[in-house]
Amino acid sequence: MLLMLALLPAFSSSAQYRDGAAYRELDDSETVASLKSQVRYLSSAMLEGRKAGSEGEKLAAAYVTQTLRSYGVDVLSPADGEVFGLKTENGDTLTSRNVLGFVQGYDKNLRDRYIVVGARLDNLGSMTMTVDGNPVEKIFYGANGNATGLSMMLELARMVQTNSILFRRSVLFVAFGASNESFAGSWYFLERSFSDVANIDAMINLDMLGTGYNGFYAYTSSNADMNALLKGLTAELQPVLPEVVATEPYPSDHRIFYSKEIPSVMFTTGRYPEHNTEKDTQAIIDYEMMERELEYIYNFSLALSNTQASLSFRPDEVPDRGPSFDDVVSFYDCDQKPVFLNSQDPRQFLQKWVYQYLKYPAEAIRDGVQGKVMVEFIVEKDGKVTGARVVKGVSEELDAEALRVVSASPKWKPGRMNGNKVRTSLTIPVEFRLEKKGGKSSFGIKKY
Repeated sequence: MLLMLALLPAFSSSAQYRDGAAYRELDDSETVASLKSQVRYLSSAMLEGRKAGSEGEKLAAAYVTQTLRSYGVDVLSPADGEVFGLKTENGDTLTSRNVLGFVQGYDKNLRDRYIVVGARLDNLGSMTMTVDGNPVEKIFYGANGNATGLSMMLELARMVQTNSILFRRSVLFVAFGASNESFAGSWYFLERSFSDVANIDAMINLDMLGTGYNGFYAYTSSNADMNALLKGLTAELQPVLPEVVATEPYPSDHRIFYSKEIPSVMFTTGRYPEHNTEKDTQAIIDYEMMERELEYIYNFSLALSNTQASLSFRPDEVPDRGPSFDDVVSFYDCDQKPVFLNSQDPRQFLQKWVYQYLKYPAEAIRDGVQGKVMVEFIVEKDGKVTGARVVKGVSEELDAEALRVVSASPKWKPGRMNGNKVRTSLTIPVEFRLEKKGGKSSFGIKKY
């Protein structure tokens, strides 16, 4: 009893003086918790402002690499980034680095086309000032510029990797080094590093996204195709919508992609009073707003990756909008997407129909065959499902069963473009998964 009484003050003291911020963080979603953790590290004093060519930038590159790998994203660069050199004004060579992540698209006709998602890696670093005759180091932490953009890119990479079976084009995630040095990292990526630049269809730039209380903006340099995609998303329920602006909020890496005539969009929350000062710390970041922005940017990335329209750089060109109304239109190009049981989400069809009636073939259970069958089909103007075919199969038995259930679908509410009903193509992943129970194989179904 005496021992317990002696220990009690220690426990009471620990609880009594627990930081209030820690209590508040108990209510954070997993995404908000990840954003906070990443911004905290990337804007920490240890990285000393991540100046291009510094040890802090190298540590940031290693952190981005490690995080991408932990999310299952293929990393195409070395552990501490792909190194490149840059001549400075005084003739010295500055050594910076890019980090490249990759998620492959599923469509055999489009997976060799790319969407690039970029965020600048570096910030201003630190400097020594004299205050009252004493040297004082000032660190430009860069929490919003651009630890928030980097963190947003990392969480977007996680979401894309998790849902890669929904992305037709492949997605490249690039943390650009030496962005503050005339966007050297993005120039190096396009001119020296990446060999398939001609296959890049579009670029998404994430820069300064942590002060959403000041607004959320999209800048496309008035590109007609990018504006059309942004406008298309306004018809769907979104957690937040960006304001499309004609004036560039801030110069960033999208400029180098413009110079290569690659359609690009910059998402940002714009300039803020603490920009490029030592006050750019975590204290100014609105993480809950970042989470809403992230969901919107994910939805935009999905629409961009899946569009069948040719993306044109020049706004005065007449863009190719794909097939006419009498032809088949992609699900993601519809103004109003086909609806199954009051939902536009294809997962509703999988959960409420496919997995309710799917039967695991006995031969496949016996042989231990499992995997995802990619089935493409058409929702006709009258809502019927026709033309089901396997675009990526697993085995004869599983392919046939997936086709059987999809082809037997009840009617959908058809898709529309400009108010007209259209024939709509859609590809879904039908997953067959075996589980061991009591030494015998049984099958499970994908849950959402």
